[in-house]
Amino acid sequence: MADELKQIAGRIIHSIYRDGAADKAMLANLRNAPTVTSQRAQKVWPLLMANLSGHQLSKNGVPTREEVAVYTAIRFYAVYQQGNQEFCVYAPAQGADAKGQTLFGALGNLRGNDDLRVAMDRRVQPLLATTNVAGVLNELSHLISILKSHGNNQRIDFAQLAHDLYWLQVNYEQASRIRLLWGQQYFRQADNAKGEKNND
Repeated sequence: MADELKQIAGRIIHSIYRDGAADKAMLANLRNAPTVTSQRAQKVWPLLMANLSGHQLSKNGVPTREEVAVYTAIRFYAVYQQGNQEFCVYAPAQGADAKGQTLFGALGNLRGNDDLRVAMDRRVQPLLATTNVAGVLNELSHLISILKSHGNNQRIDFAQLAHDLYWLQVNYEQASRIRLLWGQQYFRQADNAKGEKNND
């Protein structure tokens, strides 16, 4: 299920980016609609609903985990892509085409900057302790903005983020596993960067 969401999110991102001829109206609507139920998100619904299968779509107007996960991931892609016309900021972190990295791996790279470390930790550590999904999504949106400002166009695997966001919503145990995974990616990246610097 969650692996299928990775493919769906990746497919939607590619269809929005369109090899550099990005759908600017779609990107603008995504950036300005914080949730799938926001009024401006309605412009994105045809694309979202055409890619999700019937069992992944809501039957009662309450967004499913799948809808929330994929929508949030593509929205974060839209925020991060803003201002980059010729360069796609999305790339897979695993597999044959692995040219990207996970969101928390990229945030960990920022943590490797001594000037940003304290501010990054002040944002990330409370997020990793948060059990409220809405709170996590809100804090992630702030981290995406910080990454956009300081991240030097790191390519992010937003499709993997959709996968993680799905499991974050399933139950407490799965959410705890995702938070641990994010912590490992975040803190390991900084330690790896430090080790490489010391070896130079």
